[in-house]
Amino acid sequence: MSAVPVSELTSYIGKDLGHSDWMTIDQQRVNQFAECTGDHQFIHIDEEKAKQTPFGGTIAHGFLSLSLLPVLSAGLLIRPEGLKMAVNYGLDSLRFIQPVRVGSRVRLQVTVIDVTEKNPGQWLVKSRSTMEIEGQDKPAFIAEGLTLYFV
Repeated sequence: MSAVPVSELTSYIGKDLGHSDWMTIDQQRVNQFAECTGDHQFIHIDEEKAKQTPFGGTIAHGFLSLSLLPVLSAGLLIRPEGLKMAVNYGLDSLRFIQPVRVGSRVRLQVTVIDVTEKNPGQWLVKSRSTMEIEGQDKPAFIAEGLTLYFV
């Protein structure tokens, strides 16, 4: 995460912040997510039954893919200099476009969409995050997320 002078935050609107490293989505991660959330749908955890679906195997939960935003975006996002804290402010939009098959590698691409000073010392940054799946034309999801920074 790059520290940016507050006076320069708006200059990042429209800028591509790059790509994260690739991460492999393995069955253990999917099973752990199922345990945490109570979502034990067979398409995620039963490899034999999932082979009989159009996906040909188990897939990650959509919300598992989404939950990887913090770890994958950590090295990409901008933050204002003098940051006291940052909070997740929500999502303006989210579309799950293609499931992530277990064993796939994913990465995140981030673009700053908007920067607004909500109150003195509070900056709202809206970013478009696209989770790419290695070797696939369509992404797993596109999300427009909001982060509120306090300086």
